[in-house]
Amino acid sequence: MSLQSEARIDLAAIRANVRELRGRTNAEVMAVVKADGYGHGIVPAARAALAGGATWLGVATLDEALTVRAAGISAPLLAWLIAPDQPLRAAVEADVELSVATGWLLEDVVAAAEASGRTARIQLKIDTGLGRGGVGPAEWPALVDAAAKHAAAGTVEITGIWSHFARADEPGDPSIAAQQKTFAEALEVAAGLGVDPPLRHLANSAAALSLPNAHFDLVRAGIAIYGYSPVPGEFGLRPAMTMRGSVAVVKRLPAGHGISYGHIYTTQTETTVALVPLGYGDGIPRHASNIAPLWVAGRRHRIAGRVCMDQFVVDVGDDPVEVGQDAILFGPGDHGEPTADDWAAALDTISYEIVTRVGARVPRTYVGEETA
Repeated sequence: MSLQSEARIDLAAIRANVRELRGRTNAEVMAVVKADGYGHGIVPAARAALAGGATWLGVATLDEALTVRAAGISAPLLAWLIAPDQPLRAAVEADVELSVATGWLLEDVVAAAEASGRTARIQLKIDTGLGRGGVGPAEWPALVDAAAKHAAAGTVEITGIWSHFARADEPGDPSIAAQQKTFAEALEVAAGLGVDPPLRHLANSAAALSLPNAHFDLVRAGIAIYGYSPVPGEFGLRPAMTMRGSVAVVKRLPAGHGISYGHIYTTQTETTVALVPLGYGDGIPRHASNIAPLWVAGRRHRIAGRVCMDQFVVDVGDDPVEVGQDAILFGPGDHGEPTADDWAAALDTISYEIVTRVGARVPRTYVGEETA
């Protein structure tokens, strides 16, 4: 039985992308597998990235971290988005490293460490200008000092100091140098307080590809390991996901016929339309209506009319289309099909959103697995 829709994931592409990144830096590579591996599957993506040479994994939430550990993956793992009342003790016992940027979280981590009878491994995060997570420069000395005291008591081990760029995807933006300066100053403050951990990291995918002087000891690669670059240039990356649906209905419509809700698309001539069983319930943006490209019958076409919860329509003109034929929404572009970058350009967003929002109803299938 064939699948009526699928996101086909090329694990060989993920491995190759990580190898490409490894070849561009002397630092270690952390593969970021949050948000179900950017929609690619958290556990398969993690295993492929490690096979490609990543030495660290990164996630947002503790639930994600514990999912990785439950799969038997023991690689170093950092989780960085932790709200109150999360399973900190379980994370400590599973050897998950925890990002700490607030006093309350530091105390909660200490309590979890004491309850588990283990030393918690933490990385301190400084806000160097993103204005999001991380402790501000004014509060940084107090956090470092408090963490150092807990380290001296043996409840925590400080393994890293890190931050995150705001505009590394805009090469030359003045904020990049400003953040690097703030990060360097934060490292000096920490060293003055006796904290000089083995890992310092600032670079995301954009900086990993374009800012070698920001690599420090580790680069955190997210979208790049899935085959997309957030900065202009050719970096040898290959998109890992191909999104497709099987055409379910083919019919002729006369000129002047409205298509889908609201009739925001009307046929100009007698034409053939094809119905694809994917919609916003599967992560296809509703604002892709009348805009997004796809590949049907050996040519590019556009979605015609409103994207519905479970389906959309394509006007293919007089091209020969049959029920059961593939409609490829995006892929690596090898045969002319759109990429997630093409969808992002059409929808005024980023490739990250296109691949990550593919819903759970769409089966993931895997190719390119390593064989013994």
